[in-house]
Amino acid sequence: MARDYYAVLGVSRSASEAEIKKAYRQRAMQCHPDRNPGDQHAEERFKEVNEAYAVLSDPDRRAHFDRFGTAGPGAGPGFGDTGFGTLFEDIFENFFSGGGRGRRSRAQRGEDLQYELKIALEDAAAGVETKVQIPRLEPCEACAGTGAEPGSRLETCDLCQGRGEVRRSHGFLTVAQPCPKCQGVGQLNRNPCRECRGEGRRRAERLLAVKIPPGIEDGMQLRLNGEGSGGVNGGPPGDLYVRVRLGEHELFVRDGADLHCDVPVSFAQLALGAEVEVPVLGGTTKLKIPAGSQPHQVLRLRGKGMPHLRHRGHGDACYRLVLEVPQKLNAKQREALAAFDAASKEERGPLSAAFFERMKKLFG
Repeated sequence: MARDYYAVLGVSRSASEAEIKKAYRQRAMQCHPDRNPGDQHAEERFKEVNEAYAVLSDPDRRAHFDRFGTAGPGAGPGFGDTGFGTLFEDIFENFFSGGGRGRRSRAQRGEDLQYELKIALEDAAAGVETKVQIPRLEPCEACAGTGAEPGSRLETCDLCQGRGEVRRSHGFLTVAQPCPKCQGVGQLNRNPCRECRGEGRRRAERLLAVKIPPGIEDGMQLRLNGEGSGGVNGGPPGDLYVRVRLGEHELFVRDGADLHCDVPVSFAQLALGAEVEVPVLGGTTKLKIPAGSQPHQVLRLRGKGMPHLRHRGHGDACYRLVLEVPQKLNAKQREALAAFDAASKEERGPLSAAFFERMKKLFG
């Protein structure tokens, strides 16, 4: 005959989840083998209680039991899915999350801070040292970071006697937990510092120098050790992380160590070749366009780009030739272009020849 799990736990069929859990804990404590050494009946009873709770704590298995009077798949004698851990999950919660480890250290590391610094592309190329104003928490000078009013002292907690923990009994278990009165510190501040209100730190702003290395890329971070917020009760300060952001440049687009720039050119400059003035970082230089260059062709000036951050040398400056077609022509220009077009009809360039050859094969 199937067990009545509600009777095993001593609850009604309408019992809530909390009522079932409470009843399980009480009965499991009573018949736990550690409290009843050598008692075979208590051991069997403990297994039965665990089995009942494994079914009734699971909504699907409980519904199956209510409907059919059996536990359904997965049920059976022994500890089931709940095991020993479910019984003591609340008891051990504080223990495994940091409770029961003795007095908590009053010294704590300060918080890390992050600052976003926007710089120009030219500064990223040359490297620069700049100043930043950082708001942060610093140890209070009035109380030297103790949080206590000058002339007063921290007192030993009278609840935990300075241990930072209190011990509570749960049946046959004794568990150490952080002291609720001193929050695990072991000391009480009965006369807080008026300047920092007992915090031991005050808000301040500090002007710091930040060195930007040549070649730094957008989004990179620089760490300034010990320049974050000050520590608590003598703890070390945190660090400051400066995230570098590069502003958009009017002419260049960066790709790693290469710089890309669009250069407008005329048909005549592409066809005949030319020498044009182009920008580089810090000035201008001459770029030679070979005769017969094509629109969107990219010409490079080696070593005229950004410096490499982690090794010697520079990237390239890359110039894309963008054909600028005139929107208005005067009579002389129109006549010259018409004459050029007439002279060119008998001769096709390689691109035109290949295009019309493919059309011929496709359409006959």
